[in-house]
Amino acid sequence: MQPAYFITLATVLGLLVGSFINVVVYRLPIMLDRQWQREAQEVLGLPVVEHARFDLCLPASQCTQCGHRIRAWENVPILSYLALRGRCSACKQRISARYPLVELGCALLSMAVAWRCGASVEALALLPLTWGLLALSLIDHDQQLLPDAIVLPGLWLGLIVNYFGVLVPLPDAVCGAVVGYLTLWTVYWLFKLVTGKEGMGYGDFKLLALIGAWGGWQVLPLTLLLSSVVGALVGVFLLRMRKHSIGMAMPFGPYLAIAGWIAVLWGDEIYASYLQLLGF
Repeated sequence: MQPAYFITLATVLGLLVGSFINVVVYRLPIMLDRQWQREAQEVLGLPVVEHARFDLCLPASQCTQCGHRIRAWENVPILSYLALRGRCSACKQRISARYPLVELGCALLSMAVAWRCGASVEALALLPLTWGLLALSLIDHDQQLLPDAIVLPGLWLGLIVNYFGVLVPLPDAVCGAVVGYLTLWTVYWLFKLVTGKEGMGYGDFKLLALIGAWGGWQVLPLTLLLSSVVGALVGVFLLRMRKHSIGMAMPFGPYLAIAGWIAVLWGDEIYASYLQLLGF
């Protein structure tokens, strides 16, 4: 397949997946919350409250303002938003611009993977990783939650991909998963012993393990460095803008995901440029 065709195909596929990611980001936390409530009610011996079916397939997508069922032509990525001028066709209330932005972002990220890897097995493997990290970043930003329903399958998929040596040898992938988890686990407990507070969630441990499973242990230092620097800069910016206060929890997952994605795709080039800068 010609590179241009593959890049175009990956971009269009990214648009479609981006639309589905919007559904996952909104519905999965609600699904998990209902599941936890049901399990708690069963353990406590309370009457279990039954809800109407609510999953990634049903009910059909609808306007969050008026409940208008979104028709097929109103659900075309980006184009429908533009055709409707960003408003619901029924109640005329504004539709959040985040929906087309997520679709566009997913398309651009998919295009970047296709451009970086070409029509290859590596690209076919890295596209699901990209989509999963995007979904996790958005959910963590909204809910401060990194669902096992996405993280753990993503971790295992990375190990399976590297069982065949697609990105790194399997021993490097296994070592990356183990070291990734233990690194933040150690930081968590040291911080808790010193301050008596929890500095991060367990989901962050698993997310770094996922990144290590895909890119091997070699990507972990760069991932931690980039995520820490970007997280610190964003934190300072939010404090300056008075949109955040000291002591307020801030999700770390999006920074890990962004840094891990960059490290997996461009880690070798970044390391080589750094060594060249140092004169090695």
